[in-house]
Amino acid sequence: MSDRKLIRPSMTETMERFPSRTSGRRKQVPAEQTNAESYYYLKQMQGRTSMVVVLTDGTELVGWIEWYDKNCIKLNRNDAPNLLLYKHSVKFMFKEEELRSRRRKRSTLAK
Repeated sequence: MSDRKLIRPSMTETMERFPSRTSGRRKQVPAEQTNAESYYYLKQMQGRTSMVVVLTDGTELVGWIEWYDKNCIKLNRNDAPNLLLYKHSVKFMFKEEELRSRRRKRSTLAK
């Protein structure tokens, strides 16, 4: 057998040949995939929480969320027809109990 020498490349040579995949910036998650919105809707749907939905024109609707998708929300109402709302027409929404607590605070402050 002949004498063979094992030649190991230095660590710097290896790093230069095969750059690390983790180098550079991490990709940002698109806003629609953060799951915060999904979590909020699911929580309200499971509890059948009564919600106040304020539309961009100022109309306030009260009901609970039955289902949602990327573009729409289905709002069930007790004393009126159920509605399918486009998300882009919703200005904001909050729990109906928050509306009641605000009214109580206002009435106690007025006395």
